[in-house]
Amino acid sequence: MNSREIALNILKDVNINGAYSNLSINKHIKKATSIKDENLIREIVYGVVENRLYLDYIIAKASKIKMKKIHPKILEILRMGVYQILFMDRIPDSAAVNEAVILSKKHGHKGVSGFVNGVLRNISRNKDEFKIVDEENQLDYLSIKYSHPKWMLKRWINEYGYEFTENLCRLNNSRPGLNLRVNTLKTSKEQLVKRMESYGYVVHETEYARDGIIIENPTRITEIEEYKQGLFIIQDESSMLVAQIANPIRNSKVLDLCSAPGGKSTHMAQIMDNQGLVISRDIYEHKLQLVQQNADRLGIDIINTEIYDATKLDKNLIGQVDYCLVDAPCSGLGIIRRRPEIKWNRKEEDIHILKEMQLKILYNAKEYIKPGGIIVYSTCTITKDENEKVINRFLDENRDLKLLGFKDLICSHRDMEALDKGYVQLFPHVHGTDGFFIAKITKISS
Repeated sequence: MNSREIALNILKDVNINGAYSNLSINKHIKKATSIKDENLIREIVYGVVENRLYLDYIIAKASKIKMKKIHPKILEILRMGVYQILFMDRIPDSAAVNEAVILSKKHGHKGVSGFVNGVLRNISRNKDEFKIVDEENQLDYLSIKYSHPKWMLKRWINEYGYEFTENLCRLNNSRPGLNLRVNTLKTSKEQLVKRMESYGYVVHETEYARDGIIIENPTRITEIEEYKQGLFIIQDESSMLVAQIANPIRNSKVLDLCSAPGGKSTHMAQIMDNQGLVISRDIYEHKLQLVQQNADRLGIDIINTEIYDATKLDKNLIGQVDYCLVDAPCSGLGIIRRRPEIKWNRKEEDIHILKEMQLKILYNAKEYIKPGGIIVYSTCTITKDENEKVINRFLDENRDLKLLGFKDLICSHRDMEALDKGYVQLFPHVHGTDGFFIAKITKISS
């Protein structure tokens, strides 16, 4: 099976069946025969999912058949072809067209290959004409040019302004470097950087997180010995900041209410020098297995995994814990550049449901912490409804809680606002991290 057919199968999974891009890629990419093919598959898949609306806009202008009448598999083949023609300069247009025609003969009905050939050749001959997007309506322009749904853009423009939103959309369609958290229980950042560079990886240190490094070319990084030995875990810098801001001391009792796959739980244990107790909860057994696997690989033995629904109060833990992590279920709009399908799978009404769930979990977290205990609330989104507004409402309704500043716990203060107030909002195009919100709350001792 060639690389473009593998890419097609992944795109069918993602765009037609609603699969997660990273999981589908991991499942199918094993059939690739070389690293070069793996890279081509990833580039086509992510490029098509990121630019789906723009690609469809171009196809609709070039096709005599209405979009809704094009078979979903053929539409994916056309999207792949257009993406290669417009975005991948190193691939000759003729190769992109010919490969699409071959796929359409295999996956379409008789005669459809002629349609695919005609559409793609038309676009290839008139690239400049087809690439133009009318700028008269700013919202339509942003939505088509950067392939984001209008409801999402309206929210961001209303909350942050047009220019900010355009810069955010542009970066959402870029590929981030891979972030690793150094396991300081087994090695130092300096030692790990040297070992990674010896493989030819291009390595940078993270700006805000003290235990992080960024790998620009992370090909097959989970196959190297350092990964198997547990010297690092894959985790975004923004996510590393949660435990860093919590700053737990040794022999603490920690409760992580939504813990899978375990990045924050293992980081808390790491900061505690593997001394104390971390209770890591989730509602799915297979997700908790990931937490345990990560803990075992990192050499951490103070984590106990438990199946439990964070929206339900556990009376046995009331007033028992020192630190409670609430990495709440959220819309995920801060991780679009890693999971571009979120743009198409998420709906605006989801946010209204999620913010009520987030509050419910926070109310439970309040019951679990001791007087003087800490709640750290985090989301991987950038909507104020799920972040500042949730925290402000929670604090307004609970006068025995207050925000705690954490300016001294962040390695850099560049473009960092509200640290003294006790929360921070991170943006991909501003901070180079995932879009993330973190708030630190304490229960006032009576």
